[in-house]
Amino acid sequence: MLGQQLSAGVFGAIWVSYMPTVEMTSHLYQFFPVLENRTISVPAGSVAQILQSVNDIAPRFTDYVLNERGALRRHVNVCINDTIVFDRKTLSDFVSDESVVYIFQALSGG
Repeated sequence: MLGQQLSAGVFGAIWVSYMPTVEMTSHLYQFFPVLENRTISVPAGSVAQILQSVNDIAPRFTDYVLNERGALRRHVNVCINDTIVFDRKTLSDFVSDESVVYIFQALSGG
């Protein structure tokens, strides 16, 4: 869905565009403060494209969440809405316009 028509007034229809949003654990903001306190909206596409769009905002983001082959690192999980990404290697899962992508890092320690 590209958008939704809200009303048709004197000047015509008003359209609201939808784009996927990206949310992440606060721990990642320590490394990428430019992402903190903002709504991260990116064009729909594959998970790989979504991560690249985040990388465009916060350079080196993909270096942190992806390994040298471009797959998700073991300690990183990505969900689309309430579903964990299936394709961790090529990141081909599709993210639609109204989706929320959650990126979280497994933390351990005592």
